[in-house]
Amino acid sequence: MNNGNGFYKTGLLKGFIACALVALITCGITVHKYVYAEGQTKYSKDFFDKAEPIKVKDPLASMLGAMEKGEVFVYTYADAVKFAGHSCPAVAGAYKSTQIALKALYGDEIPVRGNIRVTFQGGIDHKVNGPISQIVTMITGAATEGGFKGFGPVGKYERRNLMTFDKDHTPDPIATCAITFQRIDNGKKIEVMYCVEHVPGSERMDKLTPLVLSGKASEDESKEFGNLWQERVKTILLNPPKGTFIVKEVKE
Repeated sequence: MNNGNGFYKTGLLKGFIACALVALITCGITVHKYVYAEGQTKYSKDFFDKAEPIKVKDPLASMLGAMEKGEVFVYTYADAVKFAGHSCPAVAGAYKSTQIALKALYGDEIPVRGNIRVTFQGGIDHKVNGPISQIVTMITGAATEGGFKGFGPVGKYERRNLMTFDKDHTPDPIATCAITFQRIDNGKKIEVMYCVEHVPGSERMDKLTPLVLSGKASEDESKEFGNLWQERVKTILLNPPKGTFIVKEVKE
């Protein structure tokens, strides 16, 4: 009987330990998922993730150990939204213009971040050059005088002054912006002119905008305003009408 009771007690103990382990593991997974979910940005529009991502490699990142050699940065439109703090036609146009230019410059190759020189027609305060330039910098690495100075006396991996603004040459009046992207390694240049007027907003926006800005819009009107605003952004990203982006190679 004692041996039987001992076996029985041992079995109970093993069962208890097994159940406890399962509970701890389950709890750990649940907590981990909870923390992970709480740490992510929740967007109200699913098309942010439907826009084609932009892949670039950055030799500086691998040299400094941020990623293995050959790995790439993957930028999404959601990254641009997070960087800008909002989603609008300027942010969408900046993202799409950069994507188009990199495809034209590199074809099937993975673009190299830091190997691209960027020039805007017009000053930084021309229309929305300033906000657009920030998204371009995020993706290409090209920066103004505040950028990375590089390593050593030769400034290896320098990003500073790879972005400039040509105040003496403003773009066509119809253009929201005009940007020239140039590969530093081979000199190839691509100009992208972005014309947001080809993607008109809803006529309802004329009524809703002043209500929203003045704080007099109802909850339904505010929601409608946001939805109409993002529908325009969605069109720019996923189905831009002909003429929205005009691309040409610049020959010296």
